[in-house]
Amino acid sequence: MAQPLKDMINARSVSVLADGLSAAWAPFPRARFTAAALAGLDGLELKARVSHVATSLHDALTVPYPLAAEFVRECAGRGDLDMWSGWPATEHTAVRGLDHLHAGMETLAALTPYATGEFAVRPYLEHHRDDALKIMFDWAESPDEHLRRLASEGSRPRLPWARRVGWLMTPGPTLPLLDRLRDDPSEYVRRSVANHVNDLAKDHPDVALELLTRWRAAGGSHVEKVLRHAVRGLLRAGHPRALTLVGATPGSGAVETLTLESETVAVGGKLTFTITVTSEAAGPVLLKYAIRRPGSRRVFHLGQRAANGSGETFTVRKSHSFRPVTTRDEPPGARELDVIVNGRVAASIPFTLLDPEAAL
Repeated sequence: MAQPLKDMINARSVSVLADGLSAAWAPFPRARFTAAALAGLDGLELKARVSHVATSLHDALTVPYPLAAEFVRECAGRGDLDMWSGWPATEHTAVRGLDHLHAGMETLAALTPYATGEFAVRPYLEHHRDDALKIMFDWAESPDEHLRRLASEGSRPRLPWARRVGWLMTPGPTLPLLDRLRDDPSEYVRRSVANHVNDLAKDHPDVALELLTRWRAAGGSHVEKVLRHAVRGLLRAGHPRALTLVGATPGSGAVETLTLESETVAVGGKLTFTITVTSEAAGPVLLKYAIRRPGSRRVFHLGQRAANGSGETFTVRKSHSFRPVTTRDEPPGARELDVIVNGRVAASIPFTLLDPEAAL
């Protein structure tokens, strides 16, 4: 079983951070910081651990913030700082540096190659909107891919795990930033740009599609790959303009057969099904499937085929896992499997999810 993420904030990560700070500032009270950071740590969840270590760091850095920021920046290049040892340092910067915009943002820029500052930059964007965004525009021109990626990732409208910043949910302010980074030489950066546009599309699909259409017209070495990743949420939703953008004919394609290996599947097991699809037009045939029950519908990627014209037939076999996960509840009961072809539900079939003991 995989180690819980919270356990990555541990005695080792605290020690690595303490080593870096001791190297940056000789009077740093290493033993006191370490003892405080580890006290009660085991009983906390991930984010609470990060906050606890960050608070211990603040209590140990008994100097005015601009000087403390210098020590944290110096720490970044010392020792083996990584995501887990550096995350509390970015959290410290998010909380303690907020009244010192330039010192705080400079510190995040120094830390982000080792421990991304995407969560820590959010308070700065919230409290120093225009000035913080201007600094991020400068980051977009940095030779460091980590800093360019932070410019895009930190300003995402719906950044996972991060606090919402209201004005980032409106279309427009970050578009010039994305324009700078859309054809970045680093895939690490381009993937963030695509995720940013995918976020935008959830609330403002027309704005996102117009942006991607403009990027395609402008050209670039990576425009098609960025476009396809950015539009994935709209394709999952069957948005007609998104389908047209990738060359698919909305609603085109027919399911000739849909069969289940079994009409029942136990929680923890797999639902295996086979479909035969016939194209009705030339171009991409985008296949997805949905699992439905009252109050829930989840859509998954099934595949994509390229048709030269109508009448081409494709067969796809798929197994869907019902392995229990902590983030999703799957109660036993009746279900529907939908097969979606170019945004349209083309076939459906019922099945039953059983309690493991009932399946014996």
